[in-house]
Parts: sequence; structure tokens; C-alpha cells
Amino acid sequence: MSWLFLAAAICCEVAATLALRMGSRPGGRPAWFAAVAAGYLAAFGLLTLALRAGMGIGVAYGIWVACGVALAALASRVLFREPLTRVMGLGIALIAGGVLLIELGGAH
Repeated sequence: MSWLFLAAAICCEVAATLALRMGSRPGGRPAWFAAVAAGYLAAFGLLTLALRAGMGIGVAYGIWVACGVALAALASRVLFREPLTRVMGLGIALIAGGVLLIELGGAH
């Protein structure tokens, strides 16, 4: 169940971040900031549930960060036509690799 909570937390966090981008665009509507607040509140609540369900903070936060960075970068490329260069892709891969090492290290 902890993985389900974490996945939902990541989705809420990415949605809130994208809403923040929408609200901060020229001509952006202030209503987007309500979605930002609700998304981040839901994300932290769901992360808390993942931790209560037994997931370690190092693993949970590492996966949260790696998935959040990757999904936000991909979504911003699709939705806002922001750049996604090879160097940025390498950075995302390095983050994912670091999280994998943390996960493997925590398995002992």
C-alpha cells in the first residue's frame, strides 16, 4: 500500500508543479494557485501515508524526487514546449541511478 500512496503523492506533486507553471505564465489566472495549494497539500498528506505504511524516508523521498523531476521535465516539454536536452536527460538518468543505489543499499 505504501507504493500506491507514494505514486499518488508523486502525481499530485507533479500536477501542482504544472499548475504553478500555468498560474505564473503571463496572463495566468490566479485560480491555478488554488490547484497548486491543493496539489501540494495532497502530495504531502499522501507521502505521510506512505511513510506510515512502512516505507523508509530515504527511499520514499529519493523516488519522489527522481520521478518528480523526470515527470515534470517530460510534461513541461509536452505542455509548454520547454527544452529537454540530452544533458538534461543525462541528469535525470543520474538522479534515477542515485535513487536506485539508495534503494539497493537500503535492502541490506
